[in-house]
Amino acid sequence: MKIQWKKLLICLAIPLAVGGLAALLSGGMGDYKALRQPPFAPPGWVFPIVWSILYLLMGYSSYRVLISDKDPVEIRNALKLYGAQLILNFVWPIVFFGLEWRLVAFFILVALWVFIYLTIRAFSKIDEQAGDLLLPYILWVTFAGYLNLGVYFLNRN
Repeated sequence: MKIQWKKLLICLAIPLAVGGLAALLSGGMGDYKALRQPPFAPPGWVFPIVWSILYLLMGYSSYRVLISDKDPVEIRNALKLYGAQLILNFVWPIVFFGLEWRLVAFFILVALWVFIYLTIRAFSKIDEQAGDLLLPYILWVTFAGYLNLGVYFLNRN
């Protein structure tokens, strides 16, 4: 498979831009260090590293789907699911960190998890590796849900 560099770079840039803009609009991790954390909560510096890796995996996964020679309608529908989960991914840090609506953020993560799952299924039908590339993402979002709910319960006033 010949690499289509322009498409690849755009596909990699989209999730990185979504994450970067969300971080900018949410004010970053704000008071994360000051919050009581549930067991197994990693230090704050871990999050940007993990998210950067996940965004690159998401971008490469979407690229594999985009250049597939499968049914264009199936590709378009899969990419719509991908776009929907990107929107939820964008909204979550703004709600969790910026607005500090921890419980609302948890429910956004639940919706995000569902859309990631649907995206994995749709991507896997088009390109199995594209679906597999999203598995670390859904695992991390599962862990993020635990952290989100833990922070909510430990820091209620």
